[in-house]
Amino acid sequence: MVSIPRDCTDRADKQKSDDGVGDARIAEQRSVTMKVLQLGCGICGLVCAEHLSRNPKVDRLILADAQTVAAQSLADRLKDDRVAVMKVDGTDATVLSSLLKECDIAVATMPWRLNRVVMQTAAKIGTDYVDFGMPFDSTGPEFDEHSKQCRDGGIAALVGMGEEPGMSDVFAMHAASKLDRADEAHIYDGDTASVDGLDFFSTWSPVDLLDETSVPAAVFKDGKIEFIPPLSARQVYEFPPPLGPLPVYKTNHDETYFMPLGIKTLKQASFNIGIDDRFAEAARIFRKWGLLSKELIDVKGSKVKPLDVVAAMLPRPVSFANKVKGDTCFVVEVIGEKDGRKKKVKMWTMMSHAKAQELFRTNAGAFYVGTGGAVATEMLIDGEVKEKGIVIPEQLPIDSFLGRLREKGVEIGEEMTDL
Repeated sequence: MVSIPRDCTDRADKQKSDDGVGDARIAEQRSVTMKVLQLGCGICGLVCAEHLSRNPKVDRLILADAQTVAAQSLADRLKDDRVAVMKVDGTDATVLSSLLKECDIAVATMPWRLNRVVMQTAAKIGTDYVDFGMPFDSTGPEFDEHSKQCRDGGIAALVGMGEEPGMSDVFAMHAASKLDRADEAHIYDGDTASVDGLDFFSTWSPVDLLDETSVPAAVFKDGKIEFIPPLSARQVYEFPPPLGPLPVYKTNHDETYFMPLGIKTLKQASFNIGIDDRFAEAARIFRKWGLLSKELIDVKGSKVKPLDVVAAMLPRPVSFANKVKGDTCFVVEVIGEKDGRKKKVKMWTMMSHAKAQELFRTNAGAFYVGTGGAVATEMLIDGEVKEKGIVIPEQLPIDSFLGRLREKGVEIGEEMTDL
């Protein structure tokens, strides 16, 4: 069982650094301009970067990655002097320290396990932090420890601010607010993506997808976190058209931990992601063979992680972003009571990959992840985030978040039905 931390909703008013600069002056500075360092320029990070490049309060945007081709392509297309590209190892704390001293916000969009060193360094330097998925397996002792480090460093560390987690959590909070009591919250992610000539691919980080299929899935049941074997809970969920019925699997996801923290009356919560059955079967075999292990092994004198090797065999999402067909959608269902009757509030958003390509030269899932991250970052820039320490999506102002999503082209559906 995983402990639910008490400190995730703490309100603290510590100063950002030890030099006597107070909150009032920081707010004044942020009303003018901000310097943002984005670490990781994969398919989701590029969307976030393009949004931020359009924000007049961002006077410097550094796109940092170990592989700079995609970042440089975006910078060339934007033709904006405020945008710079740097080749950086985002796991090198010494390099990060130097960069973060010159920036107000670090947006970490690397594979989630790599982002922990960014958060730790940001807390030491005093630079606010944003990511698309918390760099921890759960909201347990490590989460609490790092939240304290961030509070002590006087920073806001916004975690899980992409699509799922991120947008989905805010949808759940909004849906729960429509009920007198919310008892259950479940998230369903579906996608009909296809790419000519590719049988196996991921429209987002292959490392993160394979990682997700390799570990026990968390479910919140009867008021506590429990774990079930990887890819052991499958169901067919009826998504709005044109997606229709698709197989989904329970996996270990931030929302299962976050939603009970924000919606205190919940008794059940889960995350269910659409995974092609053939991919799921391949993942099961890989796992049995040890090919999804994250432990280093020796291969002819070289140390490698089997999971990294398998991920490297999959095509990079940016390489086929303009070839993806189909649609993506996620649905949030919150079940509870309203006026003495059992109700279900459902919220959803859906986009075709063709539309995402038209808007941001990307796929729809990447558009949602990067847009959610950009919205959270801009709320931080605009001074809407008052908390220090780790901040989860459930703590953000709901109406502002939803309004900003709509302004960026995200269409949101909502309905309440009797059960």
